[in-house]
Amino acid sequence: MKGWGFAFSRRWLGYLALVIIFAIGCAGLSYWQIARRDEARAEIDRVDTNWAAAPRPIDEVLQTLDSFDPDDKWTPVILTGRYLDEDELLARGRPLDGNAGFEQLVPFQLSDGSVFIVDRGWIRAGNEQDTPEVIPAVPSGEVTVVARLKGSEPTIPGRSAPEGQVATINLETIAGIIDRPIYSSAYGLLASEDPASAQMPVAVTKPVPDEGPHLSYAFQWIVFGIMAFIGLGWAVRQEFRAKNADDPQERLRAEARRRKAEAKGPTDAEIEDAILDHADR
Repeated sequence: MKGWGFAFSRRWLGYLALVIIFAIGCAGLSYWQIARRDEARAEIDRVDTNWAAAPRPIDEVLQTLDSFDPDDKWTPVILTGRYLDEDELLARGRPLDGNAGFEQLVPFQLSDGSVFIVDRGWIRAGNEQDTPEVIPAVPSGEVTVVARLKGSEPTIPGRSAPEGQVATINLETIAGIIDRPIYSSAYGLLASEDPASAQMPVAVTKPVPDEGPHLSYAFQWIVFGIMAFIGLGWAVRQEFRAKNADDPQERLRAEARRRKAEAKGPTDAEIEDAILDHADR
């Protein structure tokens, strides 16, 4: 088939359909990366807004035991009551700076009897056993705590923990262990407590702003989609040249390409072949 008629054959239309599907997929992945970037930027804004906010009473932010607005993440709340150290738990599998460790979770009972889970910070795992060498003691008696809110973590299928520990900070799981009416949608990262303990776990630090490489990945997917069409066009052009090699006009163009290539000198591949041929003699 002379000319460009072959490009409208079933085979090439099928290639075009595949390229279009691929490009649509690339566009979808690009959009997904942009959405991920928007989520990361929203989290950065949330940290900047809430981290330095003045502490608010817990019942003002969490009006019921099961309420939590994700926009209140990192918001400091103030609560007064006492630690229930007899129900203390450790959240396992919490590495920090390459070291294995745990988060110290201590239920905190408010004056109305409700219980709020306070994450007091990170404790290094022991050298000889899968438990900390020392667990910092909590203050006794009435304590005033300021904690930053975080939502309950999901459970992880197949992951378990020994007695006194939990695999994740899933508040419904913790409620079943300590058998108390707890805030079931949010817990708190300890910011301060009064009176303070002489020995404290490693406190949580402010998250470093990082929106990740999502924008560059989004651009890359767009480029991949465009390159697919460029590659299809190149393949069509190559077949056109092969099918029309005896056409006078195409012969002239082929000769012009040959002369242009010769003017540039031998390619790296040609030089390498010449060296190999000389070595074989």
